[in-house]
Amino acid sequence: MLALFETPAGFALFKVLNEKKLDNVEDLWKEFETPEVARKMVTLKAFDKFESTTDALSSATHLVDSKLPKGLRKFLKAECAGETLVVADSKLGKAISDKLEINCVNNAAVAELMRGLRSQLSELIVGLAGSDIVPMSLGLSHSLSRYKLKFSPDKVDTMIVQAIGLLDDLDKELNTYAMRVREWYGWHFPELAKIIQDNVQFAKTVKSMGIRTNAADIDFSAILAEEVESEMKEVAVISMGTEVSDHDMLNIKSLCDQVIQLSEYRAQLFEYLRSRMNAIAPNLTVVVGELVGARLIAHAGSLMNLAKYPASTVQILGAEKALFRALKTKHETPKYGLIYHASLIGQAPPKFKGKIARVLAAKSALSTRVDALGDDADASIGIESRAKVEARLRQLEGRALGKISGAAKGKAKIESYDKDRKKDTPGVLSAAKAYNPAADSTIGAAIQPDSGKKMKDKKKKQDEAQVVEEVTVVQTSTKKKSKKNKTSEEEPDATTTPVAVEIVQVKTEGKTKKKKVVKEAAEDIQVTEAVVATTTSELKSSKKKRKAEVAVEVAVEEVVQEKKTKKKKKVSED
Repeated sequence: MLALFETPAGFALFKVLNEKKLDNVEDLWKEFETPEVARKMVTLKAFDKFESTTDALSSATHLVDSKLPKGLRKFLKAECAGETLVVADSKLGKAISDKLEINCVNNAAVAELMRGLRSQLSELIVGLAGSDIVPMSLGLSHSLSRYKLKFSPDKVDTMIVQAIGLLDDLDKELNTYAMRVREWYGWHFPELAKIIQDNVQFAKTVKSMGIRTNAADIDFSAILAEEVESEMKEVAVISMGTEVSDHDMLNIKSLCDQVIQLSEYRAQLFEYLRSRMNAIAPNLTVVVGELVGARLIAHAGSLMNLAKYPASTVQILGAEKALFRALKTKHETPKYGLIYHASLIGQAPPKFKGKIARVLAAKSALSTRVDALGDDADASIGIESRAKVEARLRQLEGRALGKISGAAKGKAKIESYDKDRKKDTPGVLSAAKAYNPAADSTIGAAIQPDSGKKMKDKKKKQDEAQVVEEVTVVQTSTKKKSKKNKTSEEEPDATTTPVAVEIVQVKTEGKTKKKKVVKEAAEDIQVTEAVVATTTSELKSSKKKRKAEVAVEVAVEEVVQEKKTKKKKKVSED
């Protein structure tokens, strides 16, 4: 039986001298307590040395993946013909058995045997000292770690962190410099700041023009649009700015050069950041964009740290201060942080931004983990995730339309308007009202004899209706007072009827206000009450009944005539 052992210097093949002791696994460690006892248990049969560090790394990477290296295959084919081989890795033993047809063993006793060989390795292999094994192991472990992590200069996210930080600093500096140019040159040409809104175009125009009197002789077609150029030249002639010296203009132009150079460098840096993001985090770039993805990575510290965050943390990343303030004051927590600037959230309506932010954060977390831990360099996961978020956004918008129309699944449904209908009750469909052409003509309308004009306002109609109600209340009070006999109950009704007619006629004139009408109606009622009081005393005997009726009618007519004369006098005076 032979035992295969891997070392940083090469492959060692040991001959097991006493195979029976492998049956006692618990006492097997005693056979490797000292080098002398270990030599009685195993002895070195052959050793295959690595030619270089590259050869060692290649063999180690093959063994990590449980694959059979080319050098080990030749070594075992030459030394292990017809022997049973003890292997520490079961998958490697299976590969050896399949390709070389060598019987391989792997069990608990093999693990104890390998532990014993490792403890006495420098004594069992002649010429391999312990001081030599340590640096070999360190170098090979470093090389193997780089390979295992798939280290590549293209996958360094530190460059993204630095680039996005520099991009933000450039934006601040550009804004400061551009505002300084506008303020400085505004003393000479203040109207130019309102004509040209873009900072870079403003700096290029100032650099080309210099003093505003040169505007008429310079062609700005490469910088400005034709309409803006013509407007600027017209305003330059009548500008109210102060004069500046050539030395002052020289300093302004040098500041314009700084603005132009910084803007060009910023555009170059943005292209660099876009290429880095597409190489390092293609899926995250597709979902949220280059700038938002880079800011998320920079805020987390690295792509791996961002991949460890749950979706709920990614959603509010960048809003930590607002989150802890809300938790402290027991208010609502923020719904989004840096992810708010993604294009998908910008497309969503305000009431759906929170829901879309939650969905987008979940897809961003998934895409980040694929970018950080996956082997594929394509952005298929990101494309699918973005399509799902867009579908969710369309679903929310369609559901909102369905709620507005009162139908499910976004299907429109026509409902008739009913002002008395409650919010949750369905509308009642009714037939449309037919058009009445006869209502267009006003020739046959009745005209009151005493009224010269029509009512123009709804408020006057309401006031007049209230007057009628008040008159009826007064009438009912007079009825209660005159309930002593049957004749007195009948006569006031007859007497008050003309009074009510008169009040309606007075009401139709519509020129007096509510208070005056009420006052006049009260006066009429008082007069009628006096007439009724005088007549009821005369109606005690049945013989004088007819005379009393005539007297009441005459009194009412006199009251009506007096009222008409008073009304005419007031109208004439007005």
